[in-house]
Amino acid sequence: MGKLFGTDGIRGEANRHPMTAQIAFAVGQAVTHLLRQEVGDHHKLRVIIGKDTRISGYMFESSLEAGITSMGGNPYLVGVLPTPGIAFITESMRADAGIVISASHNPYEDNGIKIFGGNGRKLTDEQEAELERLILDPKLPDQTPQAMNMGRAYRIEDARGRYIQFLKNSFPRDLTMEGMKIAIDTAHGATYKTAVETLTELGADVTVIGNQPNGLNINHDCGSQHTKQLEEIVRHGGADLGLAFDGDGDRLIAVDEFGRRITGDQILMICALNLLSHGALKNNLLVTTVMSNFGLKIACQRIGIKNHRSKVGDRYVLEDMEKLGANLGGEESGHMIFLDHHGTGDGVLSAVQLIAVMQRTGRPLSDLAKVMDVFPQALINVDVGRKKPLEELPAVTAVIKDVEAALGDSGRVLVRYSGTQNMCRVMVEGPTLEQTQAYCQQIADALKLALA
Repeated sequence: MGKLFGTDGIRGEANRHPMTAQIAFAVGQAVTHLLRQEVGDHHKLRVIIGKDTRISGYMFESSLEAGITSMGGNPYLVGVLPTPGIAFITESMRADAGIVISASHNPYEDNGIKIFGGNGRKLTDEQEAELERLILDPKLPDQTPQAMNMGRAYRIEDARGRYIQFLKNSFPRDLTMEGMKIAIDTAHGATYKTAVETLTELGADVTVIGNQPNGLNINHDCGSQHTKQLEEIVRHGGADLGLAFDGDGDRLIAVDEFGRRITGDQILMICALNLLSHGALKNNLLVTTVMSNFGLKIACQRIGIKNHRSKVGDRYVLEDMEKLGANLGGEESGHMIFLDHHGTGDGVLSAVQLIAVMQRTGRPLSDLAKVMDVFPQALINVDVGRKKPLEELPAVTAVIKDVEAALGDSGRVLVRYSGTQNMCRVMVEGPTLEQTQAYCQQIADALKLALA
């Protein structure tokens, strides 16, 4: 049947394997059965379920609820809430697990299932492997209890309010957003109420787009991956900055007051330098991933910040942060973990921390962003039918070596298979955009030929 879990949970086209109602039902049963083995029969087992705005979310919510109750667990439904909000509610309620129904930045046709432990952290590879074994075990339904021991479902009506209060508390009490004009794009996704209410309650004058979800428009030409409209609004509307979130609200991409896109790497460097200046950057360390821009590495060397690069995926960033004793880490794509506040990537919390730096320093975002130069980057996604190990493609590895030799110390190459989609990502960074695009196309062409 194939592997279910990818880089970030289970993901795929809704109503097609593996994202079917049957699999979601089995996930609910498997999670509950696994937890029951850990905590025993006398514990009132509670599982939080939340979702983004995709039309398929209703089906998966019901399927997970049925699976959990059939195995004797008690699901608590929070409705539409950002992924980090579901992690927060899971931990603050001392629930046993949290389940997120979302495909993050993917189009509405896709959906996914992500699972948090009771500590609000994503599952480890080992936990996912055991869960997958149970989901695919035909004997799992035989473990259901008698009717008197089945679970019952509840709905938490004030989950969004609790999460907003948490976000507001992360903003320094001696600062205010009063007088700030902020434009935001909520991608017709899970932050469409949360982000607006948080920033407004902190005093900002908020203009919002992408806040009319209909189940079919999430991430469509909007949000963190499509910032053109937001850039125009900031540029012509006189906003101090723009903030773009993705469908499930765990990413942030910013726009400065001139309408220029500010990447996750730049935001991380702004916040790292601020923490460093206050002696609050733990172990003088910033954790990023292998996808981080070459300019971040140069900036860290110039400033004197240590930079560790983890595997792609915010859970791997978190693992390395905890292992190495860092309190700040994230990805170029906009996942950022402020471990002093939260244990997972949180777009709205990241926005609040970025605004705090602006207010504390009195400097505009364009000036703060000068902390690092973004090296020109070219990225080509090559659709693949099979993910053959790159080391078994000698023609491709030869081209990669040639490009690396040509770039020397002025750039880098990264070729990797996506953990969530059937594609291979080819990325090249170098001194000029023309060079990077040419080198990137060279490798992509070799890859297409080798996998034809």
